[in-house]
Amino acid sequence: MSWWSHAEGDHASVRTEDARGSVRTNIHEVAACNARAAALFSSGNAKDAMELFEGALRDCLAMLGRDHLATLTVAGNLGVARVSAGRRRVGIGLIAANLADRSRVLGDEDPRTLTGLDALAVAYRLAGDVDDAVELSARVAAQRARVLGPAHPDTLTSRMGMVRAQAAAGDMESAINELRAAMYDAEQALPPRHPHLTALLECAEAIGMARGDG
Repeated sequence: MSWWSHAEGDHASVRTEDARGSVRTNIHEVAACNARAAALFSSGNAKDAMELFEGALRDCLAMLGRDHLATLTVAGNLGVARVSAGRRRVGIGLIAANLADRSRVLGDEDPRTLTGLDALAVAYRLAGDVDDAVELSARVAAQRARVLGPAHPDTLTSRMGMVRAQAAAGDMESAINELRAAMYDAEQALPPRHPHLTALLECAEAIGMARGDG
């Protein structure tokens, strides 16, 4: 479950202490901490990434406040890392709170808010809450299609999430129909061997979609 980004911050210079007593003096140090955590998460080390994200979030809250874009980014990163590290209920709670903050600060259809909504849908699916996952993934796929277009990579990511959620809920007919439609849109808009075309084929394999179904 990958949803992280490197926060871009101000040139603020503030002294704060983390739980181990070390002092961070400016936002660039926090951004570097977030980047290290993101690299760990990307390599599959969610547990160590989670610890770094926790420290980065404390510092962002102290330096920048709850509503700063960097704080919103790091809080979302931490929620996803917690889910991936097995602390799914705690992670879902943080992602949901972060989504509410993004919606309040940025608006319901800002791409960064939709990123948070997509992350929550995936988290529900991983936790086995397939009904909530189907509902949220359908919502974010529709919103991204309207805002970004049906074949935008972010939209395709959400559509694949909806397919996986529908398959997990046992609705294979809807899953296959949606995946077939997503493949058609992607093939019309993207160049051959685009990573999202490969991902769509992998999604088909993951849900057990036979060649004759596509």
